[in-house]
Amino acid sequence: MAQGSEDMKFAVIGHIVLDTIVTRNRKEIRSYGGIFFSLASLATLASPDDVIYPVFGIGKEDYPSLLTKLQTYPNIDPSGIYPFEGFTNSVHIEYGEYNRRVECSRNIAEPIAFSSIEKYLNVDGILINMISGFDITIDTLDAIRMATRNRNTPIHLDIHSLALGIKEDFTRYYRPLPEWRRWCFMIDTVQMNEDEAANISLDNDPEDRLVKGIFALGANRVLITRGERGATMYSIDQKNIVRRDQPPHPVKRGIDPTGSGDVFGAAFFLEYARTHDEARALEFAARAGAANATYPGSTGIDRLPELIGISPLSHGKNTRSSL
Repeated sequence: MAQGSEDMKFAVIGHIVLDTIVTRNRKEIRSYGGIFFSLASLATLASPDDVIYPVFGIGKEDYPSLLTKLQTYPNIDPSGIYPFEGFTNSVHIEYGEYNRRVECSRNIAEPIAFSSIEKYLNVDGILINMISGFDITIDTLDAIRMATRNRNTPIHLDIHSLALGIKEDFTRYYRPLPEWRRWCFMIDTVQMNEDEAANISLDNDPEDRLVKGIFALGANRVLITRGERGATMYSIDQKNIVRRDQPPHPVKRGIDPTGSGDVFGAAFFLEYARTHDEARALEFAARAGAANATYPGSTGIDRLPELIGISPLSHGKNTRSSL
């Protein structure tokens, strides 16, 4: 993996989740989920001298144990994590045949306020993952864009649960996103899975038309993840849209696909920030996302370097610089 010449700083924004996952063989797994997949995979794959600033809230009863867990990642500065009254987001995911997924979300936290985020925007890149779909408001995203536009700070936005509604029984379902253009406006890299891509447009636009619309809003890349069939990256080359299909990376055992798209996005975000090589970042992301599926929940993230065949990074003492 390429090493940048200077230490880098990244902000990671999105709701954390306490996952309960029921696999196809009826095994139940409990682990941190949501933005934890993005955060922990980024920390594990980044240099120990890079600095990662997560910004989100967690229920006050779970706050101490999370901080203890994050001490194992010296390149994470947890000062942007705050406790709140009430329960942490909880998600129950059950897989059936053909990886059919039923997801229920409870105790969704309040949106992360711009006042909590603002301090952490003097960075080399911002990763926003809409884990619950209510992680930040569109007005907060506008404020982030305004605060960073003069520095041309790249923003990676994973549409994720923006494309999901919530039924009375807390199950999630795909629905259109009327404001998708405003969400995607002037975003460096927009990520979504193929089901999200098929549903966010009110006009049920085919994928190529949706992608063309996103590029018209100023995006540089669109990533579409396709599960076991790999991923697609659309990019611009001299005003032409170029499609690159990344085949799935083979894995010895597929246990649990939960969070693989989040790991994919974090790996792409990191590798592109360090190398500015889109093809390399796409292949690196595919390896990382596939490796995540070989362990239940988020339990295998710390082994990502080993699983994807790169030299494990030493998590030695990290010198953090102030914002």
